[in-house]
Amino acid sequence: MENSILQKVVKGDAGYVLEDVPHLTDYIPDLPTYPNPLRFNPAYSVVKQYFVNVDDTVAQKIVVHKDSPRGTHFRRAGPRQNVYFESSEVHACIVTCGGLCPGLNTVIREIVCGLYNMYGVSKILGIDGGYRGFYSKNTISLTPKSVNDIHKRGGTILGTSRGGHDTSKIVDSIQDRKINQVYIIGGDGTQKGAAVIYKEIRRRGLKVAVAGIPKTIDNDIPVIDRSFGFDTAVEEAQRAINAAHVEAGSIENGIGFVKLMGRYSGFIAMHSTLASRDVDCCLIPESPFFLEGKGGLYEFIEKRLRENGHMVIVIAEGAGQDLLSESLQSQADDSGNKLLKDAGLWLSQQIKEHFSSQHKICVNLKYIDPTYMIRAIPGNASDNVYCTLLAQSAIHGAMAGYTGFTVGPVNGRHAYIPFNQINEKQKQVVITDRMWARLLSSTNQPSFLSPKEVTDFENQEPSPSQLSDGEIFEDHKF
Repeated sequence: MENSILQKVVKGDAGYVLEDVPHLTDYIPDLPTYPNPLRFNPAYSVVKQYFVNVDDTVAQKIVVHKDSPRGTHFRRAGPRQNVYFESSEVHACIVTCGGLCPGLNTVIREIVCGLYNMYGVSKILGIDGGYRGFYSKNTISLTPKSVNDIHKRGGTILGTSRGGHDTSKIVDSIQDRKINQVYIIGGDGTQKGAAVIYKEIRRRGLKVAVAGIPKTIDNDIPVIDRSFGFDTAVEEAQRAINAAHVEAGSIENGIGFVKLMGRYSGFIAMHSTLASRDVDCCLIPESPFFLEGKGGLYEFIEKRLRENGHMVIVIAEGAGQDLLSESLQSQADDSGNKLLKDAGLWLSQQIKEHFSSQHKICVNLKYIDPTYMIRAIPGNASDNVYCTLLAQSAIHGAMAGYTGFTVGPVNGRHAYIPFNQINEKQKQVVITDRMWARLLSSTNQPSFLSPKEVTDFENQEPSPSQLSDGEIFEDHKF
């Protein structure tokens, strides 16, 4: 029963599969509909074909062979001709959970302004302090005026927290406050919580739409092209890499060592390295590496220092965990995330100790960790536009009666995606993909993989994002 609530699959000819999202009418029959207020909105009066066709879908895989099945599709996001809520009856709430990310305030602002300006909704609450704010903190009344300038600030005006997910208390609060649209902004753990909230709302038969907006600065949410805040993080990481390059180049045998975000996925480190062109070595969680011996990291550092006199190393926070003590492996934070050792600090110390003991080269290493500086800044222009589209797509979906979904771009088109698709696993860098090959070519670093490891990676089962010929779809096309 649990999976059947979340999974709504429609199959068609030639292998077509629609991974549809739930609708309020799935469990509340005979709901009345109303003309979409956008029909009478002067801002949209000149827009042709503004409403999305009810049968429009977005393909998860766009590069196919002539004999390929049509594959998985998702329902296209956007406004519908009819809605399932009257504007005067809507009582919406917004909550932010988990860690900070550039663009959070922009999403909040655009949900508030979108509901108010597009649909005439005036009752909007902000839940203070994450999930536990539903039952332990005060709410904040949100209006276009109160959120007007918040996109210029980092963080979230609503506050955030990890954990605190008590399903019964949360849904009791939603029910008691007569909230009927819930907008939940957060990462994979938050979206799992949103799925549980939706199931409890459905069990109680409540007319409440639950819409998720995926948030992770690491860009590790599957299915969607990218997550908001990622572009800003890559752009800001350039400042740290540039500082490391200046420091390293200004002293004999200088090493600029930069730790960037990426617990399980090295997208920020990879894209920052490719964008900067000043990095000599990039270490990510998906690509194992070793220190000692022929072909190891120490040998490469020595070689690069003898050639250039300086170098820059970028490491994602989750890289090299297998080289550290296992003492923290069983511990987790309040969101259930495994606590990681600080591999960047540990490795920087190991490098200094190694070369000091060898008496071959006296290295001068500068360690830079800009993590919290990057997380706390406001979104850049690209992310601000993207956040607007995410917020408006979520609003259109909730007003149209869809629920139990998250929203995001799939191959450049915004779609409504079932929670189970988002929560199944994390997206990771595929090190047998051309993008990683481009990075190795750019930095001239070794892969640090043994021939056996290369064979093992090539023999792994392809992920759903892989094309039929083994090529990987790339969300950033270079």
